[in-house]
Amino acid sequence: MINKAIQFAVTAHAGQTRKGTTTPFILHPMEVGVIVSTLTSDEEIISAGILHDTVEDCPHISIEDIRREFGDRIAHMVDCESEDKSKTWLERKAHTIEHLKEDASMEVRYIAMGDKLANIRSLVRDYEQVGEELWKRFNMKDPKMQGWYYRSLIDSLSCLKGCAAYEEYVELVNRLFKEE
Repeated sequence: MINKAIQFAVTAHAGQTRKGTTTPFILHPMEVGVIVSTLTSDEEIISAGILHDTVEDCPHISIEDIRREFGDRIAHMVDCESEDKSKTWLERKAHTIEHLKEDASMEVRYIAMGDKLANIRSLVRDYEQVGEELWKRFNMKDPKMQGWYYRSLIDSLSCLKGCAAYEEYVELVNRLFKEE
């Protein structure tokens, strides 16, 4: 299952790069899969972590494609982790914060933890290289709003307190978004 998810994601994300970089995008979902594997050995959850951006970031991939290839459970997890791009940045992030805090399943929280930890690792690395220029690559260019989002997720994912991934996430958020 994991190998099939990797192959599907490699094809789906072919030619994509991370925002503002030349880094192949596929490295992000692969990292998410590795992080998720530290939280669970369930191959369907790990596979959903690898596939989590395919519907959101690949216009040629639908949730029905995921369902057909991987089944209802994986499709549901991918769907739960896909943002509605018709909403504003603030609406999308507020929904994510609330959903993860209030009603997301533990399997969806594992995928979110993998995604958010991979993202904050990347942000910290890139910030160390380019400083404040980093924020210009994103739809939300205000670092205070980015800080609000990443700090809010500490609370939303606090059910994972004690897990190495969560603790690393908290440490990196606090490093990048220092209180002033």
